[in-house]
Amino acid sequence: MSERLIVIGGGGAGTAAATIAKRCNPDLRVTLFSEFPDIAYSPCGIPYAHGREIPEFQSLFLSTVRRYVEDGLDMRMETTITDVDLSRRTVTARNKHEGFDKLILCTGFVWEQPDVPGANLEGLHYVKDIRRAIEFDKELDQMRRAVVIGGMWLGVEMAGALARRGLDVQFIDEGPWLLSELVDPDVAEPAQEALEKLGVNVRMGTRLLGFEGSGDRVRAVSTSAGELECDVAVICLHKLPNTSLAATMGLELGTLGGVVVDDHMRSSASGVWAAGDVIEVPHGLSMLPITGLTGSHAYAQGRTAGANAAGEDRTYDPVWIPWGFMSGDYTIGGFSIGETLAEAMGIHYVVAKGVGVSRARYFPGAARTHVKLLAEPGTLRLIGGQLHGGEGIKERCDFLAFVAKRGATLEDLAWMENIYSPPIGALYEPIAIAAQNGLAEQQSRARQKVPA
Repeated sequence: MSERLIVIGGGGAGTAAATIAKRCNPDLRVTLFSEFPDIAYSPCGIPYAHGREIPEFQSLFLSTVRRYVEDGLDMRMETTITDVDLSRRTVTARNKHEGFDKLILCTGFVWEQPDVPGANLEGLHYVKDIRRAIEFDKELDQMRRAVVIGGMWLGVEMAGALARRGLDVQFIDEGPWLLSELVDPDVAEPAQEALEKLGVNVRMGTRLLGFEGSGDRVRAVSTSAGELECDVAVICLHKLPNTSLAATMGLELGTLGGVVVDDHMRSSASGVWAAGDVIEVPHGLSMLPITGLTGSHAYAQGRTAGANAAGEDRTYDPVWIPWGFMSGDYTIGGFSIGETLAEAMGIHYVVAKGVGVSRARYFPGAARTHVKLLAEPGTLRLIGGQLHGGEGIKERCDFLAFVAKRGATLEDLAWMENIYSPPIGALYEPIAIAAQNGLAEQQSRARQKVPA
C-alpha cells in the first residue's frame, strides 16, 4: 500500500507542501488538515480590500477546496489536529485517530497579544482570518474612529486602508520612527509623510498603556500621549510561531520559539518536516535565526518540504529577505539589513547612495528612485540595502537580494547592464548610480587615506 503524508495547516506553506508532494509522487496519499473553511486565499490583500483598492473580498480567493480534491488531495477542512503521537505515527482529530507515514507541520503564526489592562474587551481586531475580515469590513461602515497599534508593515497598511475608508485614524508605536524595527530613518521619513497625507495621525514614541471600555466594548486606547477615543483598535504587533502542537510533539524549538529545521525543512523528529511561519530559518548574511517572513517565503519552504517528503532532494537557502510594501501611496523596500540594524549587530559597512528615475525623465509618470546600498569594507561585497520612491522598487529588491546571495560587489553593480526604454526604464539605472557613487567615495577616501 502507498505511503500516507499528512499536512497540518492550510496556509501558503501547507497548500504548497501538499500540492508539490502529490505532484512529485502521484502514488503518495496526501491529506491536508485545516482548522479553517477556506483555502488558497491571500491574507496579504485584506488591508487593500478594506481600503477599497481591491473592490471586493472575493478577489482574494485564488482557488477552491474542490479544485484540490480534483487534483487528488484529501482535504479535511474545519478540522483541528489536537494530538500527534510520533511513536505510533497517528494524529487525533475530532476524537478519531488516523495513521501516517510522513508529516509536514505548517501551523503558521499567532499574533502577539498586548499585555495591558482591557486586552480582553470586544472591539480589538486582529487581521488574519478572511471570514472575520469580511464581517469586520461590514462593521467599518458604522465606525468613525480607529486606533492602529504596532509599527510594522501590517500596521502601516491597515492605517492607510482605514484612512482611505474615511475613518479618523490614530497610529501609535513605541519606536522612535516609523517602522524602526525594519527601516532606517531616511526611508521612514517619506513613508510617514505619505501616511500623513492620507490623514493618518502618526504618533511615534507612544506607549500602549491599556484599553478603556464602555461595558464589554473598547471605547478608547490609553497611551503615554493620552487617551485616544475609538470605535475599534486594530492590533498589529509581532507574528509569533504557532508551536503549541510542535511543543507537545517534542520537536526542537529554537531561540526565537520557532521549530528548528535543516536546509531540507526536516525537523528534529524523523519523518517530520515543517515550513512557514512556524519555523526558524537562518539569515544569509549573519546566519542568525529569523521568523515571521512573508507569504512567498512560506510558499517556497512548503514546496521544499513537500518535494522532500515525496522523495526528492531539494534544499532551501538561507534568506536574504527582499521586502517591500506601500505606505499610503509611497513604495519602500529593501533586502537583508539596513544601517540601523547593521550598527545594532556590530556589522561594519560602507554606504553607496544614489538617486535615479523610474522612467526616462521626459516620460509622463517618471518618479525619483532612491537607492542606498550597504557593502562589506574592503571586498565591497553587497550585504544590504533600502530603496524608496518610484515604480520598480519590488523588482530591484528581488534582484539585489539574489545577487547579494551570489556574492555581487559594488563594482559589479556599477557596471551592470540595464534596460533603457522610456516608458519602463531610464538610461541610467538607479542601482548603478548608487554603486558608482559608492565606488567614487571609496576611491576618494583611499586617496586621502581616510578609514572606511
